[in-house]
Amino acid sequence: MALANTWMLIVAGAVVLIALAVGLALGLRRGGRSSGGDAARVARAERVRTLPTFRRALAQRAVALSGILALAVVASVVAGVVAARPMSAQTIQPVNTSRDIMLCLDVSGSMSEVDVEVLTVFDELLDDFEGERIGLTIFNSSPVQIFPLTDDYDFIREHLESMTRSFDFTDRVPEHWVGTLNGDGASLIGDGLASCAMGFDHPDDDRSRSVVFATDNEVNGASIVTLEEAAAYAASRNVRVFALNPVQGKDAAVSAELARAADATGGAAFGLRDTTTVSDIVSQVHEQEATELRGEAQVVWTDTPNLWIVLLSVCLLGFVVVLWRVRL
Repeated sequence: MALANTWMLIVAGAVVLIALAVGLALGLRRGGRSSGGDAARVARAERVRTLPTFRRALAQRAVALSGILALAVVASVVAGVVAARPMSAQTIQPVNTSRDIMLCLDVSGSMSEVDVEVLTVFDELLDDFEGERIGLTIFNSSPVQIFPLTDDYDFIREHLESMTRSFDFTDRVPEHWVGTLNGDGASLIGDGLASCAMGFDHPDDDRSRSVVFATDNEVNGASIVTLEEAAAYAASRNVRVFALNPVQGKDAAVSAELARAADATGGAAFGLRDTTTVSDIVSQVHEQEATELRGEAQVVWTDTPNLWIVLLSVCLLGFVVVLWRVRL
């Protein structure tokens, strides 16, 4: 690479010098012709050469020619530098938001409106995310992972929109029901929460992990894992659960059980009332969980010829102006 740059410098310099020499020769030749090819002989010309005005004009011309030569040399050197592709180094330290958020939705019939609201809000929030990984798991009598944790926001948006549309059904089997009715019962939230907690990969990485857990906690059947056991498992993996309960307050015992499970993980339970929306809750989770991970510093080399190109342009412009003045 160094040898190639050297040859490029030599070739570029030679080309510029040749071009400038040809231009200078043609300019001076044309300047001489413009004064008259059939110049008359002048008697006692040596007396003219002693005149102050003649000496001053001769000195100015010599200075102008010296300037032309100097500009040609500088332009050739600068052109060589440009041809050699000057580069600069910049140290970049990548910063990623160390946030993993798993959407965990109870897709039993009573939760449809809340699920649509959660999906819509996250679809709108994707424009504000930068580096966060989002995953989606749904459950009823059995859990199904729609997509794992990823920061491919186009992929996420496509699946969120597809899931949202699937809630608008009439007589066909809804897309979000496929695979969620393989067990006995409905709204088996212990199994659902445990499955969502298992969806977090790279347990040794220093990342915050949250589950947005939307359920009415109205269990119908016997789950493999109880809600308390699922919460303990999530806490053991440093996963915090933020529960969204649309019927909180209607059944004090059920609401208290869900709140205790969320508190055990370091999270919280929220009731969806007239004064609280999914957007408010998700915004609180988004702000609370924000942390940064700084990656290993990297040195990035980039071409930086701009300053040299400007200098070359100035030199060539000056060369043309001075050459034009000499021709006069």
